[in-house]
Amino acid sequence: MATVKKGSNSDKTVVTKEADGKTIIVFSGDLDKVLASFIIANGAAAMGRPVTMFFTFWGLTALRKAKKQPVKKTFMEAMFGWMLPRGSKKLSLSKMNMGGMGTAMMKKIMKDKNVDSLETLIEKAMKQGVKIVACTMSMDVMGIKPEELIDGVELAGVGSYLGDAEESDVNLFI
Repeated sequence: MATVKKGSNSDKTVVTKEADGKTIIVFSGDLDKVLASFIIANGAAAMGRPVTMFFTFWGLTALRKAKKQPVKKTFMEAMFGWMLPRGSKKLSLSKMNMGGMGTAMMKKIMKDKNVDSLETLIEKAMKQGVKIVACTMSMDVMGIKPEELIDGVELAGVGSYLGDAEESDVNLFI
């Protein structure tokens, strides 16, 4: 919605745009938190709202391809790559993980209750036009190369996120 304000003492016309976008910073790489992020994003997109998800630091692990990619890395970058979960299927719960048993139980309960998997939620978000952005500074720090990310992910810095946040009425940090 655009509003035009006219003043009697001014020759300027001010046009303001009502913010209706939704932005989500996905900082966590925990399965439950990434699931919540995509559920919110898909809900907002289904309401016709523009949505930007900005993945930074540990959240980037959800966007990694499951298969190791042939990319050149320094020793430290390779160590990060070895220690970080490779893709959405490797994420674990933030609480009650119990060596992976809690994660397996959660995934089974979700399947039994017809709740979409994280992989399905990611696909649906992309189909609905959710803008999924990987933070280039965090990628550089963690040694994650663009070739290691799933298709459809945009690369940008914090300035891009802030631009989208200025046009949003909801900004979440998960």
